[in-house]
Amino acid sequence: MLKFLSILLAALIGGGIFAVGRWYVYAEYSATPYDEVGIALNGTMPAPLNAWACARLHARFPGALPPLGCAAEGGGWR
Repeated sequence: MLKFLSILLAALIGGGIFAVGRWYVYAEYSATPYDEVGIALNGTMPAPLNAWACARLHARFPGALPPLGCAAEGGGWR
């Protein structure tokens, strides 16, 4: 039973590292701000990390419409 729990814990930690890494790649290196997986991951991040990613995307794509989760109430970037 202990071996199963350690394997499960390792899988959860590995999955978390993968998800955070994928989110970081979306914020820093994606070719488009409209990547569906990146948008979903950014939506699950805490508010300071979400705001950081939105600021990075806005700096990288200043003429684009904001993706879901990065739009202000008035329609522009927040």
